[in-house]
Amino acid sequence: MKLVFAGTPEVAVPALDALIASGRHEVAAVVTRPDAPAGRGRRLVASPVAERAEEAGIEVLKPARPRDEEFLARLREIAPDCCPVVAYGALLPKIALDVPARGWVNLHFSLLPAWRGAAPVQHAVMAGDEVTGASTFLIEEGLDSGPVYGVLTEEVRPTDTSGDLLTRLAFAGAGLLAATMDGIEDGTLHAVPQPPEGVTLAPKITVEDAQVEWSAPALRVDRVVRGCTPAPGAWTLFRGERLKLIQATPVLDRTDLAPGELSAAKNNVYVGTGSHAIELLWVQPQGKKPMKGADWARGVRIVHGELLGL
Repeated sequence: MKLVFAGTPEVAVPALDALIASGRHEVAAVVTRPDAPAGRGRRLVASPVAERAEEAGIEVLKPARPRDEEFLARLREIAPDCCPVVAYGALLPKIALDVPARGWVNLHFSLLPAWRGAAPVQHAVMAGDEVTGASTFLIEEGLDSGPVYGVLTEEVRPTDTSGDLLTRLAFAGAGLLAATMDGIEDGTLHAVPQPPEGVTLAPKITVEDAQVEWSAPALRVDRVVRGCTPAPGAWTLFRGERLKLIQATPVLDRTDLAPGELSAAKNNVYVGTGSHAIELLWVQPQGKKPMKGADWARGVRIVHGELLGL
């Protein structure tokens, strides 16, 4: 088939690579979000998908909105059979959905109908799911509600951050998307409607969502830290400034600390929760680089009974 691939961040690059490498289909063009400011200089930078496409000599389309007439006209000129999508980052209007004969097929990082929305992996980690996965489905106008072509499952490991899990799913899902294109092309794969039960939503995680509630059980705190890593980053307040929590681990045999109460030893720093304590392994004070929790504690000279979160 002739394909137009839509995607933007680094997590979409493995799928683009898999489609290019398969040799079975022609990736005629790539659709991605416009260049965005990045770094200290805030200079405009092309998306990872745009950079990869340019390396491969593939035409890159960067519409401000996918309903822009210039973009739609070029899409019609290319006349793709199908448009595979991974984390494109913009809603596709019906006028665009109608262009490819076999539609737009999205690789979504959950087992649909669970975790429909922008942040399925983060929500799976924060909810304590033991198994998640990826699904390919035909895009409709509803939110991730279209019929499903294929799925794969992936174990959520006890120490997984959302970044760890998303990386594994990106590479496994690349193979799933390529196989889905093959199955659509040869007629062996047919989309199956999602069941009405089991729908959960995964809206974007905000900075406010990432604030740790120390009155919650330690396992919940651990899931929030892992689920919000690397973005937007779990955080709390210490002496009126934000402290980012990069890595922490529950300490099941320590229950003597009140929620948010700090306790520093020579090589460890602990904080109380609504159940048992957690150890802060890596933190990042406001305006500074990441550091080991024990090094941070020595530097700030924690006072006995001092609390996080105030």
